[in-house]
Amino acid sequence: MLNARQHEQEAQIVADAGKLGAVTIATNMAGRGTDIKLGGNVEFKVMEAIAANPDGDHATIRDQIEAAHEADEQAVKDAGGLFVLATERHESRRIDNQLRGRSGRQGDPGRSVFFLSLEDDLMRIFGSERLDAVLSKLGMKEGEAIVHPWVNKSLERAQAKVEGRNFDIRKQLLKFDDVMNEQRKVIFGQRREIMEAEDLSEIVKDMRDQVIDDLVDAYIPPKSYADQWDTEGLYAAAIEKLNLDVPVITWGDEEGVDGDVIAERMEEAADANMAEKAEAFGAENMRGIEKQILLQTIDAKWREHLLKLEHLRSVVGFRGYAQRDPLNEYKTESFQLFESLLDSLREDVSQKLGQVRPMTEEEQRAIMEQMMAQQAQMQQAAAAAAPAAADQAGGEQLAFEPLVEGFDENDPTTWGNPSRNDACPCGSGKKFKHCHGRLA
Repeated sequence: MLNARQHEQEAQIVADAGKLGAVTIATNMAGRGTDIKLGGNVEFKVMEAIAANPDGDHATIRDQIEAAHEADEQAVKDAGGLFVLATERHESRRIDNQLRGRSGRQGDPGRSVFFLSLEDDLMRIFGSERLDAVLSKLGMKEGEAIVHPWVNKSLERAQAKVEGRNFDIRKQLLKFDDVMNEQRKVIFGQRREIMEAEDLSEIVKDMRDQVIDDLVDAYIPPKSYADQWDTEGLYAAAIEKLNLDVPVITWGDEEGVDGDVIAERMEEAADANMAEKAEAFGAENMRGIEKQILLQTIDAKWREHLLKLEHLRSVVGFRGYAQRDPLNEYKTESFQLFESLLDSLREDVSQKLGQVRPMTEEEQRAIMEQMMAQQAQMQQAAAAAAPAAADQAGGEQLAFEPLVEGFDENDPTTWGNPSRNDACPCGSGKKFKHCHGRLA
């Protein structure tokens, strides 16, 4: 009885299913990918014969087995070949054809017969109700076999419906995957460009300028009056998002100043701030910092985006109840999420680079003092532990002094005559039966 779980063993059984008079029962496609050889599998027969007689001549054994196999194969062919008897039809015609193919590998003779009930799921859900009504009018008795071309045609139509439905499901899933794949291409393309680029200062500057423009548009709306500006909010946002302390409130009180002028001044101040950091870190180190922050931020944002798309995909199907296409809804909202990803990417990169700064001499001195203090504590702990370890070692050495004078580990005659539960004469503190008196 095969159930497609023990693959290797069942493959051997299936390979031998073509023996004369053999009956093999399988719950489904057990031993998939294994050819059924009429007359049995020659290699298995040879292996069994050699295992039974390992000292014999292997070549002679193989010749004898192959000669006997030709007679067995011809006997099976004369009997009609392999006969496949199936108790149901699958939803896919491909699986049925695979089962049929078991009886005709390499042109071998064989036959296949399928039995099924009109109450099977395939016929009950997708079958023709008219077929059931017609057969009932013919006065067919319970349990009587029905053999008619209408049955085959009804089955083929039912399988075609199932295959079409499964195809539509896979096609829809691929459309959802294509949406994510397009965004993946964009992100991975940008990531590769960043990894291959030597100087990312222009990319970082473009991100920073875009963040500044977005902040100015949010707190100083275009074509708005000066009394509608929120310069205090812009000042706080500049410190939070860019670590940029500039007199935005004073600029807003000047005559003839608009949002573009303020944005330009903020960009100049941000560029000067980054130039100072590049000088403090060194140009080469600053380029490495920019690349690391960019790559780490992109990876983190992309992971969050994938999780959001997974949640969106699990619930967007309910939009169909509102007569809206779930795929279009998914495309629209995933694009919005992707735009928010790019916006948050620019903000996070600009914020992290704005917060990066070299350590002051006081901070470096404090760190060195902390490290020296930790090292001193470790040395003190090691020094305190050394005497205890020495005492323990000395105690162990005293404890291992022989209890019997003249004890020689290699000469049992010098051990005395201790019983099994006495202390071992070597002085280890163990019982004699667990030490030198232990049986080999």
